Amino acid sequence: MNHPPNDARPGRRRNIILALMAVVVLAPFAIPEYARIPVQGATVRDWNPQAFWYEPWGASGVHKGIDIFAPQGRAVIASVPGIVIFRGQLKLGGNVVAVLGPKWRLHYFAHLRDSNVRMFEWVGKGEVLGTVGTSGNAAGKAPHLHYAVLSVVPRPWKATTQTQGWKKMFFVDPARLVTGD
Repeated sequence: MNHPPNDARPGRRRNIILALMAVVVLAPFAIPEYARIPVQGATVRDWNPQAFWYEPWGASGVHKGIDIFAPQGRAVIASVPGIVIFRGQLKLGGNVVAVLGPKWRLHYFAHLRDSNVRMFEWVGKGEVLGTVGTSGNAAGKAPHLHYAVLSVVPRPWKATTQTQGWKKMFFVDPARLVTGD
């Protein structure tokens, strides 16, 4: 069997590595998202359809997600399959879980009473992440889940001249994802 000279093999290895990297980066775009409402038993009537990108909105200025109202302790479920990339405390969000799902989108679940997932754990769509609560800046308010979806890959055509409109290239209206609009 004839082998190419040794100096040709590193180029082939490089091409194989580049091809594998391309598959890893591009594969999540091929996975269908088909998000579901992330609060067990919730329907579209459990949030205000005008809440996404509503202003003025407290310390953040613009509301970049939807608030799904439910009784304290109701199960919060993964809206898509993905990997838990954050579980912890944030000043505004309180108890938070973030899941990286299809299309390189980050699904952010905030104001949880508690969570039962671990960092870098794979979660399936519909799997329980925690429960509805009032942590963070939701203290003293009705229990709800703040649900936001961020695109890791910027979508510059979505930017607007609205307040913080440049950030729209990163935020996806979660209500549109879960209702299929």
